[in-house]
Amino acid sequence: MAVRTVPGEASVALPEAGEKLFAPSAARNLEPIADLLAQIAPQPDGAGGPRPRALEIASGTGQHVVGFASRCLHLDWQPSDVNPARLTSINAYTGDSGCRNIATAIQLDATEAPWPDGLGRFDLIVLCNLLHLISTPEAQTLIREAARHLAAGGHFLIYGPFMRGGELTSEGDRSFHAKLTAHDPEVGYKDDFDVMDWLQDSGLEMRRVIEMPANNLALVAIR
Repeated sequence: MAVRTVPGEASVALPEAGEKLFAPSAARNLEPIADLLAQIAPQPDGAGGPRPRALEIASGTGQHVVGFASRCLHLDWQPSDVNPARLTSINAYTGDSGCRNIATAIQLDATEAPWPDGLGRFDLIVLCNLLHLISTPEAQTLIREAARHLAAGGHFLIYGPFMRGGELTSEGDRSFHAKLTAHDPEVGYKDDFDVMDWLQDSGLEMRRVIEMPANNLALVAIR
């Protein structure tokens, strides 16, 4: 991924106890996303087969993956991030959580192809609040690689702010998008229909489009 900076309000991670970082936005949106994951997460096959695997792309501070893993104890979670400081924070959160279904965070630049083959395939891949912070080609690469690493029947959840049919639908979204593009013309809100096209072009089938709090969307696709 090209080295990008974003306006301060776009990716706030404040020092917390020890090596942990704290993102206020992650604290706000954790519960509604976790509620949705509890609905769509794959279930064990009941025949003693391997436990379902879940990958979180760009896990950030680690607050999300701990909350997700606590709600979906039947999944084995793999957090990831490209930023070493975020990896340290993720591992600090998971180490203190008591959750035994979270692996050590791995460094992954999800916008670079190919992803390491050693990752294997996942039954669930989760991406929150990243597409508006990367370019269109980077977003397309991420989606293609996520699709390549989904198991048959696996779900891909993308959560975040979007244009709706080419329009920004709130004053807050218009202001935030303008700040992002002024800072870096290659980034900014992606259109919901474009992202759905990219998912389908990658061999996935759209299943649900869910309105989420604070004018966000959740897009759910399946292999």
